[in-house]
Amino acid sequence: MNLTALLQKAGLEPVDGFGDGDILSITMDSRRATPGALFVCMPGSNTDSQSFIADAASNGAVAAVVYDENGVSAAKLAGIASVKFAPTRLEFNESVWRVCNEFFGHPTHNMQVIGVTGTNGKTTTAWLIRDMLVAMGIPAGYLGTLGIQLPGEERELSNTTPFAVELYNLLAEARQRKTQALTMEVSSHALHERRSDGIEFDAAVFTNLTQDHLDFHGTMEAYAEAKHRLFRSLPKQTDKRFVGAFNNDDPVGAKWAIEQDGPSVTYSLLGEADLVGTPLKVQVDHIHLRLDYRGTVDVEIPLGGSFNVSNCLSAVAGMIALGYDLKSIAEALPKVRPVPGRFEAVKNDRGIGILVDYAHTPDALEKLLDSVRELKPNRIISVFGCGGDRDTTKRPKMGRAASERSDLTVLTSDNPRTEDPAKILEQVRAGIVPTSDSVAIIDRREAIAYAVKAAQPGDVVVIAGKGHENYQIIGRTKYPMDDRDLAREALS
Repeated sequence: MNLTALLQKAGLEPVDGFGDGDILSITMDSRRATPGALFVCMPGSNTDSQSFIADAASNGAVAAVVYDENGVSAAKLAGIASVKFAPTRLEFNESVWRVCNEFFGHPTHNMQVIGVTGTNGKTTTAWLIRDMLVAMGIPAGYLGTLGIQLPGEERELSNTTPFAVELYNLLAEARQRKTQALTMEVSSHALHERRSDGIEFDAAVFTNLTQDHLDFHGTMEAYAEAKHRLFRSLPKQTDKRFVGAFNNDDPVGAKWAIEQDGPSVTYSLLGEADLVGTPLKVQVDHIHLRLDYRGTVDVEIPLGGSFNVSNCLSAVAGMIALGYDLKSIAEALPKVRPVPGRFEAVKNDRGIGILVDYAHTPDALEKLLDSVRELKPNRIISVFGCGGDRDTTKRPKMGRAASERSDLTVLTSDNPRTEDPAKILEQVRAGIVPTSDSVAIIDRREAIAYAVKAAQPGDVVVIAGKGHENYQIIGRTKYPMDDRDLAREALS
């Protein structure tokens, strides 16, 4: 599409720029630019992406989206067209998603799309919805923390919800692969930064709101406001009928359900909602759940842990919001697969339980350890840490949550990033219950080995914080590391 025509169709008037060109693709990676590419320079705090305009041009880019006069000058020097949008981050991002949505021809307009947001449970909820859709014979995809999974394609992603340029390329790929339905985790970062704007959601699920990401949002109110955009602002960007699904057991969810402008579905484990779930039996790898919604069904689900009862209920609410009946849902739910790195057991012949889970917030860690306690182990040995360059206020809360619920707490590094891991552990230790048994071992491999060695038959070792991740970030480098492999290594 011609650049000038593209901007006109997107309803945009650049503040500066020059030249024109026929756009054949859009990328924000200069190395992936091909002949006819529009190279989008995203503003960033670490790197001036406009410094790569010459590289993009040498690879065939014919135009660049820039955010200041340096970018305009760099494009002129490289001999390509430029478009300068408003330099403020939100206005710039707004322009970028509109360009992408128009270029790719509104890729989600004829696709059933459901978003999942909340502090905890996004990944499992989105995963279960996709699996139920697949069990019903619908070509469905998933996009989130575990990567992108489309019919015939699976791969990892760098962000739960990618930036708009990458995201719209993925949505176009999903359409090309004949994906009829897509489940998406939608992070608060993405909602605040307008990454997910323009996606035409048919429904969305709100799981819960507890402390996380205050390093980014500043306050719980701002954090909640970002998530609320999925239910309040994004539905106005489509003519689709939008249905919100809200956890009535969460005070924020109950409030948003009342405020929702349009149809909604509420769900609860406590009994006051459209959809009510009653756990009949919960085991380490199995849940027997009763569902009440315009009728009653009992269903066996191949997931373990009491916190997964809430996740299953969230997924069922999402399916109802998409328009599926309880009977069809009950037939599909037993066919779902366990989620990698979520309450994932590491099998062994020593008579000890080893569980790997992604829990990395105080609330998630509490729910995880409470679920393990319900299994009546002899002792719970927990291993966890807190990520560097992230919310520091949750660190002592994590320490308290673990030490109150564990017989032995092993503190270790998570992804320290650019922080000193010893200082992170000091902040976690500030919340440890003084009378509890705890030890701090910075090296994660050594910490997991210590916990496994200390375990006796009948004990359960809970390794929390990283789940499915197969790396550890130290400084700005990712090093190969997988908690499941470390546990197996310790066992051997």
